[in-house]
Amino acid sequence: METPIYDFAKAYAASGDTRAHMPGHKGTKLLGPEPLDLTEIAGADSLFEADGIIKLSERNATALFGSYETMYSTEGSSLCIRTMLALALYELRQRTTERPVVIAARNAHKVFLQTAALLDFDIVWLWDESDSFSLCRADVTPSQLTRALDRCSEEARPVAAVYVTSPDYLGNEVDVAALAETAHRYGAPFLVDNAHGAYLRFLPEDRHPLTLGADLVCDSAHKTFPVLTGGAYLHISQNAPASFVTMAKDTMALFASTSPSYLILESLDLNNRTLAEGYSKQLTSFLKKLDVLKLLLGTMGWEVLNTDPLKLTLDPRSKGLSGLELAAQMEEQKIHVEYADPDYVVLMLTPQNNAMDLFRLEHVLRKLSPEETPAVPLSGTRPLWMPHPAVRMTPREATFAPRERIAVEEAVGRILAVATTGCPPAVPAVVSGEEISEEAVKVLQAYGTDHVWVVTE
Repeated sequence: METPIYDFAKAYAASGDTRAHMPGHKGTKLLGPEPLDLTEIAGADSLFEADGIIKLSERNATALFGSYETMYSTEGSSLCIRTMLALALYELRQRTTERPVVIAARNAHKVFLQTAALLDFDIVWLWDESDSFSLCRADVTPSQLTRALDRCSEEARPVAAVYVTSPDYLGNEVDVAALAETAHRYGAPFLVDNAHGAYLRFLPEDRHPLTLGADLVCDSAHKTFPVLTGGAYLHISQNAPASFVTMAKDTMALFASTSPSYLILESLDLNNRTLAEGYSKQLTSFLKKLDVLKLLLGTMGWEVLNTDPLKLTLDPRSKGLSGLELAAQMEEQKIHVEYADPDYVVLMLTPQNNAMDLFRLEHVLRKLSPEETPAVPLSGTRPLWMPHPAVRMTPREATFAPRERIAVEEAVGRILAVATTGCPPAVPAVVSGEEISEEAVKVLQAYGTDHVWVVTE
């Protein structure tokens, strides 16, 4: 497959031409890649007005993912999430001026909460209804979504979109096909934060949300592909409203830097060739090796969660360890995990991990495995359920209201100003505009939050 962005940058680097333009390094090697680091000079195209080499490269990505159109982001899925929500709101506002609602699974990335404040929409949350608590999971169901859509219809609240995160940070996936069908039955666009699942398209059985019926999907290419950090895709479905396509680039530009990284664009461009030339076979081969490792860990007594294929998620409490303790011990053995909380440890692996990486994981986890499993598994202070806070203000009102920072134990009854959820898509105990209850304080304290920003009384 052709790589027009990379080819242009490589030719320019070799040309010896005088660089009387940004960036200031002028191609001089400091880190190493500077000769390929460009700006929008003649022939280099422009990301948000693409009609040259960037457009050609995006067409290659479009063909690979089977979308109506796939667009690049050099600012991760964060830019794509803002764009997806803005597009859905624009489409709704062609039909009504009533205050918009987005129905969303509660385990949303913090950029979703920030966008609610920026774009001023209400949120109807879908909570995990299973018995077991997880900081990252919201395993919503079609029947649950149907009830939420029915309530919005009865209350005459126009739904701009349904929004879910799948896979979540632990690797749990929701039934995207069934949820998409439910949303479409009510005329609502279905949006998926698929930041962790770009590779799902290339499994033997395609499980990408776009294939399963989503209208807009964001992928963080850098999370699972050999792409530089910040490289991401915004996918628009064949069945999406026409305005999603016509408005997408201008909407991305509304939130984005006017200086997109050409190094990241070149990385996305080169990745098209990687995906087109044997990636599916490489992925399948690696997953077989990873599955063997997961089975071996199971025989050692480690509890391995059933997740999306590239994640290795461990629940070490049956070994008498918290997730944070296990992560610390693994780092001492030169294994750096993706994520850890009191309950779980998440390792993100890809075909770029070699055989030695898998061997080291097996060796270290065998070494760290206690000889005897504790009679009583570690339970710690983990809450058994998540409170459903009362809404007192809109996210925008609370985010931009006068605020003060106080100790979390003093916050009962106050209105949260700034959401305290971490960067990973996680279930926040409270979000902007919600009242902080005693139960919410316990959850916040259990997961390490000592102070919160609240609306000034």
